[in-house]
Amino acid sequence: MSRPPRVAFFPDAYDEANGIARVCHALERYTARRALPLLCVYGGRVTGVRGNGTGVQVELRRGPASFRLEHDLTFDLLFWRHYRRVLEQVQAFRPDVVHITGPSDVGQLGALLGHRLSIPMVGSWHTNLHQYAALRVRKRLGWLPTKARRTVLGGIECAALSATLLFYQIPRILLAPNDELVGLLARRLHKPTYLMSHGVDTDLFAPGKRDRPPGPLQIGFVGRLSAEKQVGLLPRLERAIRSTGLGDAQFVIIGDGAEREWLQAQVPTARFCGILRGDALAAAYANLDLFVFPSESETFGLVVLEAMASGVPVIAMTRGGPGFVVEHGVSGFLAADARAFIEATLTTMRDGALRARLGRAARARALGMSWDAVFDRLYEIYIDLGHGTPSPPSP
Repeated sequence: MSRPPRVAFFPDAYDEANGIARVCHALERYTARRALPLLCVYGGRVTGVRGNGTGVQVELRRGPASFRLEHDLTFDLLFWRHYRRVLEQVQAFRPDVVHITGPSDVGQLGALLGHRLSIPMVGSWHTNLHQYAALRVRKRLGWLPTKARRTVLGGIECAALSATLLFYQIPRILLAPNDELVGLLARRLHKPTYLMSHGVDTDLFAPGKRDRPPGPLQIGFVGRLSAEKQVGLLPRLERAIRSTGLGDAQFVIIGDGAEREWLQAQVPTARFCGILRGDALAAAYANLDLFVFPSESETFGLVVLEAMASGVPVIAMTRGGPGFVVEHGVSGFLAADARAFIEATLTTMRDGALRARLGRAARARALGMSWDAVFDRLYEIYIDLGHGTPSPPSP
């Protein structure tokens, strides 16, 4: 392929506050700087087409048949009504590659169009829907004995994984954000599967954005306030902090979701900021002294990398995406369970020199993870898709 590939991108989220939307906007900025042709089709509040030339955006309104998956994420059961409109846009754009990011209403429409038009497809895995399913049900099964509850939740997770994998049978090439998921998809689907890590804007998220005067420690969480983020651990952590003489520390919780009211009742001393974006989010990160992230269902954990870019040490769980980002004992600590998570947080809170060392290493780690490197490799895959199996990852 002598010219840049023309890519039709169907992201699960665009205006929402989540990792997929961040990836989408980073990709749009990358393609705009390089004048690479990109058609971005996404769900939103109005229907319309914007842009021309290399960058085209097609927003499709979600209607009354939508149901809420999360506070800002919905699924429209009648999204297929947009088929003809999107077909016309795709045919006019003439893509070489269709890239889908999951089995959302948008992703299903993109997969159908790619199949019917015989356009090679790339599918990227961004959300562990199988773990989300089990975690959301777990609270409702508290009445079951522990062994029975684990058996039921394990069955739900396995069934949800199998259902999700059916969708990922459609693309020719698969991408995943960590090595564990790359291995899982390759084993289960027997398709070429490659690592698509994530990056961070180290100019936006930087220690220099700190703008608060010296004062009590600020311990922060950023993310969706929902069961799958395991925010239920935050009240336990807050009580442990209060009981160990560190009670003047302040919790700062950034985000929104179904568990917000419950968290406000459980951690009444915390400052709830809601959803922040851009410079406000960057300053909020930089003003933290420690970032805590208890989720074990992350595929990557972009908020972890944003905190690290801001020079803030991180306490996260070993399982999941953050385990591939945080260097244990170097840029933060990884915990195998809730008790270890709390202990690591308390230890780091007590030692200012340790926090400073971890923060410097966290910033250095983030500086080596650019979006440009991520998308340079992605475009190698797009290009090679037109000639057969993609080449091995660059060293």
